[in-house]
Amino acid sequence: MMNINDYGILLVEDDANDILFVQRAFRQANLKNPIRIVKDGEQAISYLQGENEYANRDLYFLPTLILLDLKLPRCSGLEVLEWIKTQAHLRRIPVVILTSSRESVDVNRAYEIGANSYLVKPVKFDDLTKMIEIIDAYWLKLNQYPSSISI
Repeated sequence: MMNINDYGILLVEDDANDILFVQRAFRQANLKNPIRIVKDGEQAISYLQGENEYANRDLYFLPTLILLDLKLPRCSGLEVLEWIKTQAHLRRIPVVILTSSRESVDVNRAYEIGANSYLVKPVKFDDLTKMIEIIDAYWLKLNQYPSSISI
């Protein structure tokens, strides 16, 4: 059985500032989980398929949790989510939408496609840190994963 700190996270985010804030919030919350970052929807799909530069699964592990922005270049977060949920070996990985969009059409569509949670990025860093702590507590410590996710 893996240590909780071994549970890897894939952050799909194109905004450099948001990437830095999330990484900083993880450090501030004292989370040690490995995080891999991809910056657009096409990279997310390549990463999850283990293609090209992401072929080494020791380095580019299948994540235990995916934090997915919606507004991405080349392939939207909703398109990535829809693709994930059609992949037998990936569809049980929890996908948490982490976005700035509060629009009900985005929220509704994300849940229709299969999002496990929909969170709006807080403006204040302290609020983001609290959110990351809650994500850690719920998704990485308390949540029970199905056996098809090899963790």
